[in-house]
Amino acid sequence: MNHDLISRINSPEDLKALNKDEIPILCSEIRDFLINNVERSGGHLASNLGVTELTVALHRVFDSPRDHIIFDVGHQSYVHKILTGRRERFQDLRRPGGLSGFTSMKESVHDPFGAGHSSTAVSAALGYAEAERLSGSDAYTVAVVGDGAYTGGMIHEALNNCDPELRLIIILNENGMSISVNKGRFASYLSRVRMSKGYMRWKDNTKSVLNRVPLGRRIARFLGYVKTKIKNTVFSSNYFEDLGLYYIGVVDGNNYNKIESALNEAKRLAKCVVVHVKTVKGKGYQPAEESPDNFHSIGSATEKERTFHSVFADELSSLAENNQNIVAVTAAMGMGTGLDVFGEKYPDRYFDVGIAEEHALTFSAGLSAAGLLPYAAIYSTFLQRGYDNIAHDIALQSLPVRMIVDRAGLSVSDGATHHGIFDVAFLSHIPGIRIFAPSTYASLKRAIAISKTVSVPMAIRYPNSDEAAGVDGRFSEISPLGVRIDFDTSSLPEYIFITYGTIVSRVISASDMLKKRGISVGIILLEELKPYGKLAEHVLPYLSSSKRILFVEEGIKNGGAAMLLSEALSELGFQTNGKYRIAAIDDSFAVPDKICDIYEYLGFSPESLAKRLTEE
Repeated sequence: MNHDLISRINSPEDLKALNKDEIPILCSEIRDFLINNVERSGGHLASNLGVTELTVALHRVFDSPRDHIIFDVGHQSYVHKILTGRRERFQDLRRPGGLSGFTSMKESVHDPFGAGHSSTAVSAALGYAEAERLSGSDAYTVAVVGDGAYTGGMIHEALNNCDPELRLIIILNENGMSISVNKGRFASYLSRVRMSKGYMRWKDNTKSVLNRVPLGRRIARFLGYVKTKIKNTVFSSNYFEDLGLYYIGVVDGNNYNKIESALNEAKRLAKCVVVHVKTVKGKGYQPAEESPDNFHSIGSATEKERTFHSVFADELSSLAENNQNIVAVTAAMGMGTGLDVFGEKYPDRYFDVGIAEEHALTFSAGLSAAGLLPYAAIYSTFLQRGYDNIAHDIALQSLPVRMIVDRAGLSVSDGATHHGIFDVAFLSHIPGIRIFAPSTYASLKRAIAISKTVSVPMAIRYPNSDEAAGVDGRFSEISPLGVRIDFDTSSLPEYIFITYGTIVSRVISASDMLKKRGISVGIILLEELKPYGKLAEHVLPYLSSSKRILFVEEGIKNGGAAMLLSEALSELGFQTNGKYRIAAIDDSFAVPDKICDIYEYLGFSPESLAKRLTEE
């Protein structure tokens, strides 16, 4: 397909210069551009195909960046990026240092708020709208929120604080999906609202009649009150109107004329308005329309089919055959964590609570307190949201919730918002939690086997990748805590790497590089991190003759495992000063400013690691 129109769009002003009859052609070109680029680079495809007309209408009706358009999560902002001068950067989409797969304040003035996690847009938009009111501005703020985000409590906290007189427009984009099909009562409620066509016709007709009749203000207010009472009796109340917000819907979000008309009406009202649109996820691309969950996020062609989460899901499903108390919990990530497999096999013991990580954790605590064996699988970057629930509801009560920390470590494609680099640090600070960091499928299975009988909270963390290469057959276990070594204990090496997780593959390469230079070097691989005091006791005997130690950690340095082990070793009398070094992510969100290999950028290349260990 030719991209004649899209090639002319470098700003919202260029978009507004188009004739209205050119818009359907532009939307077709945008979809073709997205399919070609996202299938090459990987990324969120179905969600962006679904919001094409909606995003075009937003930029023709409103004046970005004066008006603020804030996308929840930001994964559906690709069309927005195309229309705001970032089309040429799609060749570097989701590469470290390239075009972000989410919105980013650093990337463009048209991104008023950065995103990556769900259910934040209304809170942020409310902040903008209040700030504009206080400054006397008449600018509008628009929050574009998928219906899946409404399974997160933060949305409702924000709605509870919305002033009906603010120039705040909330787009409720209903497509029935987050990543998988939406679950819960709010999704069912939206379906009922959408089906109530009589309510919308009646509302529009009565408004039209009242507008034509010459009435005094008091009579008009009284008749409006009567209208509301009749509507509530006949059709039941509307959640948003009950909060005092104006409601427009349900609008066909893939019909450009209808969505533009609805947005113009919302703008004319100059109030806090909810515009409820219905879109088709994957619109215009048959494979994505038929299977929007599989096309929500497309991986690169090099990604493996077998990963840690698929091994975990298979192992848990096998254990559950003989243990009726095993239950699985996920926060709208059934496919991402592999637990959809468990759900198909044991639907009564599978709980997808929606985008509600805090609830998922405290719910799991309740399941545990009631005598069940809950496994709560949550991405590392989303587990951050549940810190209080872990500390207060799980650890304080010493409830044996099994937290499966998926997507641990660096997220090469999704970047800073999805880097799983903080979980070891923040979990390590909470008393009573055991932390496992398997580097192979065998060590993952070992951790899961231990999890059957634990009586304290535990976390098993692993990346979205294949197992580490070169581990099995090279390392021998020398501790019940899963401490493994690759050297002869009768002749301890002068230089020692300590590490955990799949970054051990890079450490192995660095070690082999040094061995070829005749340097005495060995590796200590940790598969369980906490408690650090006991870990230090098991590690200490192998450090006595070491000249230098380098702890390699694919996580944040401050408060991480390397620092905590160093402190524990010092308490045992081991002199770490000048001898013990740390290669970790130092006070950074790991955001490169140019295209690069993220591991090299952070000093995790084998060459860098070898140099850090041996240099004076």
